[in-house]
Amino acid sequence: MDAGKYHILRSETDEQYLVPRADDPAYIPVLRSIVEETGADLLSVHQSAELVVISRNRDRIGTRVMMPDHCAVETCDDKYLSYRAWQAAGLPVPRTILLHSENDLRRAFDELGSKLWIRSTVGSGGRDALPVDDFGTALQWIESKSGWEAFTAAVRLSTQSFAWESVWCDGELLVAQGRWRLLWEFGSRSPSGVTGITGAGKTGSTAELDAISEKAILAIDPRPHGIFSVDVTLDVEDKPNLTEINCGRFFTTHQFFTELGLNMPYIFVKTALGERPAEFHRDINIVPSDMVWIRGMDCEPILTSTAAVQAVEDELERRRFRFGFT
Repeated sequence: MDAGKYHILRSETDEQYLVPRADDPAYIPVLRSIVEETGADLLSVHQSAELVVISRNRDRIGTRVMMPDHCAVETCDDKYLSYRAWQAAGLPVPRTILLHSENDLRRAFDELGSKLWIRSTVGSGGRDALPVDDFGTALQWIESKSGWEAFTAAVRLSTQSFAWESVWCDGELLVAQGRWRLLWEFGSRSPSGVTGITGAGKTGSTAELDAISEKAILAIDPRPHGIFSVDVTLDVEDKPNLTEINCGRFFTTHQFFTELGLNMPYIFVKTALGERPAEFHRDINIVPSDMVWIRGMDCEPILTSTAAVQAVEDELERRRFRFGFT
């Protein structure tokens, strides 16, 4: 299903259904009619705006869903609510101020420093995010987006980011896998450099990142159920900071892990249908490290390794050296 009349026609599924946008009053009735006509056994949602609406109406859908408690869904959907939950739990987060007015923005520059990260509290794909170095630019950006009471200012972190994807069942962690983002696809076309589209990612994690990611989930939902995907960004001292969490849906790069033998959608669907694979119990980072997934528009994704990436870099350096460049 899709709300875009062009997008739905490029779907590779056996059946396609155009639906209203999630904020349309007809959305739930239309959705339920499709569930009834198809005899759907499971509704799986992987778009944030739809997830919140379906979570709120889960008892009206007419089929099973596998998603967290609605309170957790709303907390994960609002980045400032997530921040407050993590701050209360004593977890590492970038200092953040919710912006109600110009006075809050001035206070952010006074208390957090001159390098700030401005962003909307809801939305995905780096929505309305902007790194700023001065009050005037920040003020114009927020006002152009009608962002008062819906934007935050935070200490600006580094560009090194990490993602931790996991599947839970009634409070039990089944499987989790970490990866580093190496670049944002189309980052040069975004004012913030962030697009939400991972152009290249590398498998790998640390015990510290695993622990922080799991604690981040439990701070929001003490009995996690379904999918939880955590974003972590390093600060200028290379210390991890929690920045956001997506629940109820996979990252768009989940095929990366499937190609390496960890089929998270299979685990999710089987568990949702009551056929949970018995072999999965706290399986964390079970695919090889330093494998690289490269994606782009109008091309098939590529699975390779950091060694292969290093080899092409080394070849360029040899050519540079030949001409006297170092």
